[in-house]
Amino acid sequence: MSRQTTTATTTQRTVTVFDTGAHRPVVAKDDTWITTGRAARELGLRRTEFDLAVRLGRIRTEPGRTAGERRIARAEIERLRAGPDFPEALRRSVHAVGTAEGSALLGVAKARFTRLARLGLVVPVAFHLNRYRAVVWLYLADELRLFGDDEKNAALLTGRMSEGLRGLLDSGIDLRPRNWRSRHLGFLLREAEEPWARAGAVASFLDPLHVAQVVRDPYERSHVNGFRRRPPGGGNPDSPGAQIAADLMTARDPDEIAWLRADLARLVDEARGHRPAPRPSSSRPSTCRPSSSRPSSSRPSSSRPSSSRPFPSHRTASAVEPPASRRPVLGAPPARPAAPARPDTPAATDRAGRRGLLARWCHRTVRSAGRP
Repeated sequence: MSRQTTTATTTQRTVTVFDTGAHRPVVAKDDTWITTGRAARELGLRRTEFDLAVRLGRIRTEPGRTAGERRIARAEIERLRAGPDFPEALRRSVHAVGTAEGSALLGVAKARFTRLARLGLVVPVAFHLNRYRAVVWLYLADELRLFGDDEKNAALLTGRMSEGLRGLLDSGIDLRPRNWRSRHLGFLLREAEEPWARAGAVASFLDPLHVAQVVRDPYERSHVNGFRRRPPGGGNPDSPGAQIAADLMTARDPDEIAWLRADLARLVDEARGHRPAPRPSSSRPSTCRPSSSRPSSSRPSSSRPSSSRPFPSHRTASAVEPPASRRPVLGAPPARPAAPARPDTPAATDRAGRRGLLARWCHRTVRSAGRP
């Protein structure tokens, strides 16, 4: 009875919130938007399940009031609640499994399931790191059921694999990171609201060196890097787990890098035509003028000396240094009294003799300099 009352209430709320003629949400209505955390609680989903449902497009979100924030319309919550078999159907559509449960769904051994995933026949939807910092790939259970029910895949689940597939496995192929990157890029592009954000989503999967080679302009490159998305998982960017996630998010294969570079160049060109990247303002006048730009006519001709070198601006003509021939000859500065040495030691006698010779030489030099 309470469930039926809730459904009737939500129907009235949907009609009130939305204008049926324009099919647009009325923003002035209170409680129109709710946060993602509250939406997950109202839908009965764990946060990981809710985030996965958003990536898969099961739940539609809108940009929030601040950068990077997402919000859910109240009408979207009511739409999901009105669906058949809620909330079990929604929870089942985002149920992700690992290798053990995935191999049980397909009825194969874990080793065969891993080989199928390495060959790209089953595509992971998410990953996380266990306590040993090993990558644990997750797969949608519904997709694994569809793969197992397809008769075309019966030969891959039983019997011996073909020679070509065994050769690929022997070469060390592993398409799980690349397939996950392709899937995650699709989610980021769907979430982007403007061309620069789409360019930043593509740049998130490239090494910064490749981004610098494609986007030559430093201001455009800085604007694109502002829209780069961090790998899922959060945490400290310098932690070992975050570095492993960043390595998984960076393209490594040459053909994948070439495809992403071409896509980035196309998106930057589109974004440049839509709205140029912000640049610093250059209209501020310069506060300093070089000394060479002063006009020569601003200084009176009568104040210029006969010499080609002008007087310094901070000294007058009377303070100019006299010629070297008229400089007074100064005597030698008085020597500092030396510490008394013991006269009975040979070292003290030798130092006293050298000091006397030095004084006589300095006196002779001063006398010869004073002669005309």
